[in-house]
Amino acid sequence: MSEKVKIFAGRHSRALAERISQSYGTGLGKIDILEFSDGEFQASYQETVRGNVVFIVQSTPPPTENLFELLLMVDAAKRASAKRIIAVIPYFGFARQDRKDQPRVAIGAKLVANLLTASGIDRIMTMDLHADQIQGFFEVPVDHLFGSTIFLPWIRNNMDTTDLVMAAPDTGGTKRANAYAKHLDVDLAICYKQRKKANEISDMTVIGDVSGKEVLLVDDMVDTAGTLTKAAELFMNHGAKSVTALCTHPVLSGPAYDRINQSVLKKLIVTDTLPIKHQSDRIEVLSVDGLFADVMAKAISHESISEHFVIA
Repeated sequence: MSEKVKIFAGRHSRALAERISQSYGTGLGKIDILEFSDGEFQASYQETVRGNVVFIVQSTPPPTENLFELLLMVDAAKRASAKRIIAVIPYFGFARQDRKDQPRVAIGAKLVANLLTASGIDRIMTMDLHADQIQGFFEVPVDHLFGSTIFLPWIRNNMDTTDLVMAAPDTGGTKRANAYAKHLDVDLAICYKQRKKANEISDMTVIGDVSGKEVLLVDDMVDTAGTLTKAAELFMNHGAKSVTALCTHPVLSGPAYDRINQSVLKKLIVTDTLPIKHQSDRIEVLSVDGLFADVMAKAISHESISEHFVIA
């Protein structure tokens, strides 16, 4: 007997969840989020989920209400006798807090993993975690999807690889950029940056030859766009013909939009794991709905999803 599947969405990711459900071939389930006057809120399913496999789609960027809303939705589904609960978290918030990089700090990513596991999830689906080891923070299966599944077709359709150089905006992104470079058989360049504090860069240098090349920067997220725009400017100063950026998660906080619009970037290509707050001619959005819908369907039918792991 085939399993009954229902897809629900948190308020932050409703637009993406609607596209995912359409790609899956169904509609979104009905859920109400009741808000009290003091800011407290409560999740309430408006249809039965008893014996169903429940997918809950919600990215978890700040504020923490997005995360807590997901936790409440999971708990409500568990208490309503859902058969299995799968959290679909296209953007996993707090992922930058994956280790103790200084004394007396929290490991936020591990705490969030503990909270999600305690709430009752049976599986998690997410995309381009800031650090791959976060998968090991969970005691349930994790389907960790890669932005390369979305970006590689775009590269082949829009870029000439003859003069292409893949680039990382910092040393932390070297593994990701190198994977693209090997797959496309092109050269690699790296920006080496030093920070005085978070979101503030003190110095950057280029490792590699970009003279006369089309540079393609790749990263898991773009937040304030400070690193990305400075790296693009640095590559142009070193003789690059143009600089395009691929970033899976468009966090785009603070001065990000102004920096991008005033930068030397030819284009910023992102996905819709997070909604774009302001439209810009410099920003192109690729949807992840088909990818998540296919992986969700394969999770139900117990099929392999290895075909989506083109490059890590």
